[in-house]
Amino acid sequence: MGALPLLKTLHILSAMLFLGAGLMTAWYKLRVDTTNDVRVIVWYQREMVRADWIFTTPSAVLLPASGIAMAAITHLPLTTPWLLWIYACFVVEGALWLPAVWIQIRMRALAERALEREAPLDPEFQRLGRVWRALGYPAFAIALFMLWMMVSRWYPGR
Repeated sequence: MGALPLLKTLHILSAMLFLGAGLMTAWYKLRVDTTNDVRVIVWYQREMVRADWIFTTPSAVLLPASGIAMAAITHLPLTTPWLLWIYACFVVEGALWLPAVWIQIRMRALAERALEREAPLDPEFQRLGRVWRALGYPAFAIALFMLWMMVSRWYPGR
């Protein structure tokens, strides 16, 4: 088996993991927050941060690494227009995702504090949740758009 099929498989699996982790994180976060059960919210905030380190971060590293390696093996110029669009989208994706990760960590701390004090969640938790969603929805849409561009090699202006 050559390197290209292995790299393609790694790239596709990374994309699936990146999108799947993002979708499931959002789904369960929205579901958990509606419980208003601080114990459940604390548990999920901890798991959400852990899942980002275990699944999202490695896939975010493997996606560009495997993509660049495939381009090198196939002699595809890294300045190919649809690749340039992918790079730009990936930078925007990171600019949205990194603050969202910081917010998740902050929300975890707020939830843990509420649990320790046996108090309701601080209103800051809800405010940060709104900001997290405002970052997450466009980030997920951009990830889907990047998937479309990778599969179709289509890009704006083509």
